[in-house]
Amino acid sequence: MVTEAEIITGLLSSTVKLAVPLLLAAIGEIFSERSGVLNLGMEGMMLGGASAAFIGSYYFNLWIGLLLGMLVGGIIGIIMAFMSVVLRRNQIVVGVVLTIFGSGLSSFLFRMSFITATAYPTITGFQSVDIPILSQIPWLGPILFQNNVLVYLALLTVPVAGIFLYKTTHGLKIRAVGENPRAADSLGVNVIRVRFICVVFAGLMGGLAGAYLSIGHMNIFREGMTAGRGYIVLALVIFGTWSPYRALAGSLLFGGIDALGSRFQIFKFGIPYQFVLMLPYVLTIVVLILVSLRKGLVRGAPAALGTPYER
Repeated sequence: MVTEAEIITGLLSSTVKLAVPLLLAAIGEIFSERSGVLNLGMEGMMLGGASAAFIGSYYFNLWIGLLLGMLVGGIIGIIMAFMSVVLRRNQIVVGVVLTIFGSGLSSFLFRMSFITATAYPTITGFQSVDIPILSQIPWLGPILFQNNVLVYLALLTVPVAGIFLYKTTHGLKIRAVGENPRAADSLGVNVIRVRFICVVFAGLMGGLAGAYLSIGHMNIFREGMTAGRGYIVLALVIFGTWSPYRALAGSLLFGGIDALGSRFQIFKFGIPYQFVLMLPYVLTIVVLILVSLRKGLVRGAPAALGTPYER
């Protein structure tokens, strides 16, 4: 008999796990948008990373798969950076095109790698690593300290990203480029280089987020398995006012709703569980509507976001 405490602990533990891909992608998106580039290609980066990571893990090992996932995400990031930063093409159009490209690329790579397979292949993904002493803490231990290495890595990126953005010279340059690129350029900051690096970093993080889905959580690849998470990340960054710390809170909120939907059949509320499954996307729409109606909600948005820079 499953106790109420076990149900709650399981729900909270799933919340953390489901928040990880959103958090990793959101950190990358924050850097891209802080530098002034609106990256709408995150969904494609995540899908490409998920496919490449699974293929690499199946034929080699998990770490090679992880690197391949980040590599594919980074390559898509390079394309995004070249088109939007160097050639100064419309960032929205480029992002949408790369989302479609990443989706098609992930399916192509997967089908070509398993063309003779009669069933969907699976792998043994990253296993949980219990942190001594901390994992034994009641309630908190199973939720935070009994996870795989990618979960710990994702949680670690939050303070690292926060310190880098707000406490270092390089972080100041990124924020300056996103706020007033012309002024930053006049002070000797290479705007093109800063934006290029930030967009490529967003691609690497998107690939890492996709890799987590396929080899750190589901241990399988399915076409379109990101299920729109790349677009949820865009709303999450706005929701978190372009801050890594608030992005963590937003990721947990979206992850909690997602976890609740997957467990909703346990509770006898008489409501179809599919209704709960759509709540993350409803919340995304609500956030975007509120931002459109109340401009004050975009506090912290870089002033030059979405604006190509030409010297």
